[in-house]
Amino acid sequence: MHTWYRSEISMTHDAYATLRVSLEDGIARVTLDNPPVNVLNVALMADLRHLLTALRDDDSVRVIVFDSANPEFFIAHVDMTLVDTPDAFDKLTADLPDGVNVFQALGELLRHQPQVTIVKLAGIARGGGAEFVTAADMAFAAIGRAGIGQIEALMGIVPGGGGTQYLAGRVGRNRALEAVLGADLYDAETAERYGWVNRAVPAGELDGIVDRLARNIAALPEGVIAAAKRAIVPEDLAEGLLREHDAWADQFVRPAAERLIRGGLAHGAQTRDGERDLEGLLRGMTA
Repeated sequence: MHTWYRSEISMTHDAYATLRVSLEDGIARVTLDNPPVNVLNVALMADLRHLLTALRDDDSVRVIVFDSANPEFFIAHVDMTLVDTPDAFDKLTADLPDGVNVFQALGELLRHQPQVTIVKLAGIARGGGAEFVTAADMAFAAIGRAGIGQIEALMGIVPGGGGTQYLAGRVGRNRALEAVLGADLYDAETAERYGWVNRAVPAGELDGIVDRLARNIAALPEGVIAAAKRAIVPEDLAEGLLREHDAWADQFVRPAAERLIRGGLAHGAQTRDGERDLEGLLRGMTA
């Protein structure tokens, strides 16, 4: 590996407030670090978009592996304080592709990344966090530690960052409706059985399994990854994403959503204790 590239990665790392980035043997390792629970706020979303965009034209990177600095949370969900600052994400809308909102744009950027993208899910990913996991090429979940779910219905809304479309493609319409409307947190084994993640693996083996896969992919002959990604192309979801955005936007402005989101924040959402059973917290408000 060239020394100049090591220094460039180091400088890139310094530019990210919410990510730790390293590169070795064609693998970019990205650790999400946005305390206390890795909420998908403006800072984390901006850092992820900048990183993915910077890596798109980097032929030396073949695989991107995402994990979390927080053992309990991968990405908690989209920042619920959006209800008080609806214009907070406006700074990210300048370069949006046509037909997608700011949250969908992140998922689509990840879904169409030229590198192979892999998530190591060793904590909880809800809402926008679950959408990120589902948009990646592959995800591996730690048994006894990982949890994934679309919690938005308990906030009076529906997923608005690609979740309805990505999830239906992974698990089918019937199970997507179960996940979206049931709004439960699924463990690693159930997520594997549904097809939401590639595999549920023992927590102690997660790092080794993903590392071996990433190294094997990164070592493939020139052109193989690009050829595979051209052949196994992501589905065109343009119409579905527009329907999803309209459904999300319609619900977000209703009084029930504002009441539930504000109430959730008041009762401990986006704190470590509150996020451990956010489903229970929000269901208690709708009872």
